[in-house]
Amino acid sequence: MYEVGNLMFTPAYLQLSNVVQTLVEIPADELTNFTRIFQPRTIRTGELLIRAGEVPTEIGFVVSGIFRLYYVNAAGSEFTKSFCPENHFVTAYSALTLKQPAQFFIEALEDSLLLVADYSQFTQLYAENFCWQIINHKLVEALFIKKEKREAELLLDDATTRYQKFLIEYPDLEHRVKQYHIASYLGISPVSLSRIRKTTQSSLT
Repeated sequence: MYEVGNLMFTPAYLQLSNVVQTLVEIPADELTNFTRIFQPRTIRTGELLIRAGEVPTEIGFVVSGIFRLYYVNAAGSEFTKSFCPENHFVTAYSALTLKQPAQFFIEALEDSLLLVADYSQFTQLYAENFCWQIINHKLVEALFIKKEKREAELLLDDATTRYQKFLIEYPDLEHRVKQYHIASYLGISPVSLSRIRKTTQSSLT
């Protein structure tokens, strides 16, 4: 247990509280209410947190592990949307807020520990303190910026530039996820990724 002010937290809940407190100052009683609605959940490698076609009702915080968000087209081909490592919230956010079926899958790429909350309980906090509205606004803002940046990279950058930006955005992921997942995220073949990696590594030596 760790003490923050007069509050006691286990390491996982301390991690969650530290992240949300970087977004806005939160009163101690509100922080207690917030952490109380989250419950721990273990997701094994290869298991799905959300399936396409399901209507999501929960939002998760990644304590440890990593998740891949991906689409599957009619031909069965996968297209990686993004990755979600530690200290990030994970859900199909548009589907969650609109109460519609998710369009993509969310898969654990490692054995992962989440803190999961029912989204309706999260939204109930809005009426209790304005700080939660600020946090939700910042989460949505971050998702929008990430989406806009991702679209620009796919439309404007060449494959090598996209790979270099991937290394900056996800500095610890290259050796944690499969290369074909990275290739799928970059919109190139695994063979092309291997060639780009070799060229990039050669330029650094």
